[in-house]
Amino acid sequence: MSAVVTEPPRVDRETLTRAMRAAVDRLDDHLRLVTGYHLGWCDLEGRATNASPGKAIRPTLVMLTAEAVGGGPDAGLSGAVAVELVHNFSLVHDDLMDRDAERRHRRTVWAVWGDATAVLAGDAMLGLAQEVLLEDASPYAARASLALAEATRELIHGQALDVAFEARSPLTEPVSLAECFDMAAGKTGALLAASAEVGALLGGAPPAACAALRTYGAELGMAFQLADDLLGVWGSPARTGKPVFSDLRSRKKTMPVVWATRYGGAAGRELARWLAEPDAHDETDLRAAADLLDRAGGRAWAIEEAWSRIRSALRALDAAGLDDRRRERFDALARFVIERDL
Repeated sequence: MSAVVTEPPRVDRETLTRAMRAAVDRLDDHLRLVTGYHLGWCDLEGRATNASPGKAIRPTLVMLTAEAVGGGPDAGLSGAVAVELVHNFSLVHDDLMDRDAERRHRRTVWAVWGDATAVLAGDAMLGLAQEVLLEDASPYAARASLALAEATRELIHGQALDVAFEARSPLTEPVSLAECFDMAAGKTGALLAASAEVGALLGGAPPAACAALRTYGAELGMAFQLADDLLGVWGSPARTGKPVFSDLRSRKKTMPVVWATRYGGAAGRELARWLAEPDAHDETDLRAAADLLDRAGGRAWAIEEAWSRIRSALRALDAAGLDDRRRERFDALARFVIERDL
């Protein structure tokens, strides 16, 4: 294996940002400010900032696939804007539902403006996504819009499962690993699969290539979620923008946690008991729980499962008809998803 990939493959971020800003400019003054703040473009007063906009993995995938199948330089641009808007709709609503007051070292939308504004800002981005994509002059825009709408439905289903899991005790009503996979396939895999499919459609790819790239995106999404689950426990706050042990603090039924409690022996059973306790836990307790998760094998299993998903994603490319140079960029994106901060 070559050197660790610390950045996703390069795409024209300047053009993407201009197109994103043009879409957001359609909103009214207040929601434009709220959305621009969430996207890292401005502060609370609307003054320009250099806050992190994120890694833009989903729009990167749209633009990579559109180019890889022979589309022009801007063939995937409207799709890239659309999937990034859908992704950020989900982030604003997720922060509200999880009561997360910080993202990327800044206060979240609901924490600044309240719950109602967070709902409206997310809804506005979701509506803009379809508007932008349906305006594309491509003869495949409607099919791409349908793919994105279907993915949004699956994403919401995954989020609904995630919320439902919170009420289930690991002792009396444990979440199964199959249920976790179903949740992750919706919450994370669906939009990455759609990102690849939308790019391929807008680039004019034949059905077999679209299907192969969609499978690549779906498997990449599962790997991404597994890596996120690990970062939610052991990730550096300086890089994740969230406190260490954040997922354990909120007792999330993530894939490594569920695997550990079901297959991790004595340490896993002790972790399940800890998760079922109603009391709040301090940093010492959280560190002990993270150690139990590690000793039960949850961390090692998640790393291996993530790499297995990456291998499946790369095998799917065999049917996409890509040349070696273009395949290398998909390989770099897949490796970045696993190697980021882990």
